[in-house]
Amino acid sequence: MIVKVCGMRDVQNIRDVEALGIDMMGFIFWPRSSRYVGQSDLGYRPCCQRVGVFVDEAISQVCRIAADFALDYIQLHGSESPQYLSELRTACSASGCATAAPRLVKAFNISTADDLAQTADYSGLADLFLFDTKGESVGGNGEKFDWSVLSSYDGDTPFLLSGGIGPHDASLINAFHHPRCIGIDLNSRFETAPGLKDVDALRKFLEELNRK
Repeated sequence: MIVKVCGMRDVQNIRDVEALGIDMMGFIFWPRSSRYVGQSDLGYRPCCQRVGVFVDEAISQVCRIAADFALDYIQLHGSESPQYLSELRTACSASGCATAAPRLVKAFNISTADDLAQTADYSGLADLFLFDTKGESVGGNGEKFDWSVLSSYDGDTPFLLSGGIGPHDASLINAFHHPRCIGIDLNSRFETAPGLKDVDALRKFLEELNRK
């Protein structure tokens, strides 16, 4: 199972979380987020796969940041259209991103099974979906949605499960099964402050998650 820890920005915290052996680390490039990393060099780039999170950003800006930070994935957490994803992939390929064909993650805010219908238009355009909780913010609300609604998702695109997953949820994750679920996204419920993760809580969670 892929484990992504999102909302990172403190160099020492990045190093400590990376040492836990996670697969992906997310960095938020949306200025309105309390976990915004800015656009200067982080000072350290983890060796795990790096994910940049954007919200309705100009394509040229996404491509520039993706190249500057050598991102492995571009996560789109706003109202980006299917056409936007198509144009982004073409533009980033031409601008010298980390990969010739940038891997794209499209996030969807989910409350009911009806919200899953929107994923159909993005099939074949995104490499991964991320299913998060519908809330006041576009992400980082710290609340779960009803995972049972995902039984209605019958698309081919694999997804990461997100939204309010916390230190005591390893057993719930291990009990959740969907043929397209390939991992989880962790963020606010593991924080001591916005952008600062509790390394001990993450370590204990991962130990329990792998104990199944």
